[in-house]
Order: sequence, then structure tokens, then C-alpha cells
Amino acid sequence: MKLLLAEDDETLGELIVHLLKKKGAKTVDWVTEGEDAYDFALASFYDVVILDWMMPNGDGVTICKKLRQEGYGGAVIMLTAKDSLSDRVEGLDAGADDYLVKPFEIEELWARLRALGRRTFSPLQDEVVEIAGLKINRTGHSVTKGKQQVSLTPREFQLLDMLVQNRGTVLTRELIFDRIWGFDTDVSMKTIDATVKLLRKKIDSEDENSLIETIRGVGYRIEKT
Repeated sequence: MKLLLAEDDETLGELIVHLLKKKGAKTVDWVTEGEDAYDFALASFYDVVILDWMMPNGDGVTICKKLRQEGYGGAVIMLTAKDSLSDRVEGLDAGADDYLVKPFEIEELWARLRALGRRTFSPLQDEVVEIAGLKINRTGHSVTKGKQQVSLTPREFQLLDMLVQNRGTVLTRELIFDRIWGFDTDVSMKTIDATVKLLRKKIDSEDENSLIETIRGVGYRIEKT
């Protein structure tokens, strides 16, 4: 079982990672901030994402909502000290599949994770798109160029995937910014241009025009091929 844990309490986070691996989890990726949880969840497949309610740079409820708005279909369980009925309803309404109140026993968490992991959240097969010599695995969030793996950050992959899925259509800088970063973040719009520049260096061939076309004053586009 591959898990993503978002927990800002370092002592508790280390303990949960240790105990889950001891129980049999194959992989437990651990982040301490909400935005990192969002990026990791979209960048790789996890059997279950474990979200703490209170975290810096994006609380669990907000991150869960953002993931569901992006079409994320993986299992999500919320961990929180909030135990009122209204809190539980809020967490579930945000898109969480389960809810566990702190403090909890690791045996109960592990049992809930196994139950969620048995559900069919993952796609039956990889969705692979090939364009301009690139092979983009949308399920595995990986990109290869020829026989070489292209190492992309979560934001770079999201941007490439967004442009490829909408090839032939000009995507405005405002739309890209809202979908990938969100207008409630502190980063500037210039971040888009910087990300495109880095992405081009990684995916373009030196003797060809860039796969990503700049539409001056509007945004970016990948032409249909």
C-alpha cells in the first residue's frame, strides 16, 4: 500500500510513518504543509491520502476540496482533533472518504486504510499520451523522451498535462494560474512564465521549435498534431 501522510506535527508524523511501515505499508510519503500534500497527491498515485485538518499553507479541508475540484479520485481520510458532528460533516462534505479523531490507535487507522485501499479508486489501466516524441503517463505522472525519463516537478507536470489535454486551445495565463497555483496563493503571475521556461528546457529538442507556443499577451498553447 502506497500512502501519503500530511501532518505538520513532526513527532507525530515520524511516529505514524514508522508504525504504518511496521504494519506493512510499502511506501509512506510524508509532508508537513497543505500545498505540498496537494502537489504530491496530483504528482503520483496513492492508495490513500491521509490529511491532517490543521496545517500551514492549506488546511486539510481546503486541500481536499481542491483535489476533488481537480478531479482527484483517490481515497482521502481526515485526521483531526475536531470531533463535533458539524466538523465531521464539514470534512466529509469537502470530499473525504473517512474521518478519524485524534488521539487514535494505529490499529484503527491501519484498519481504515486497508478498507479504503480495497475500494477501486485507481484506473484500470494507464492513460498514456504521445506527442512530439514525448510519452506522458497521466496515471503514473511520468514523462519519457525517447528512452530517457524526464524529471518534472509536480507543477511542471500539471502544466504540461493541462496544455496537452487542451491542445489546439489557447489557455490564458489567468486560467493556468488559477488551476495550478490558485489565486489565493502568494506567488506572482510571473511564476507561470518561469515554469514554462524550465519545462521547455526539459522537453524541447534543440533543433526544433518549442512544443509550447506563446500567444503574446494571452497565454500558451500546444498545437494539435
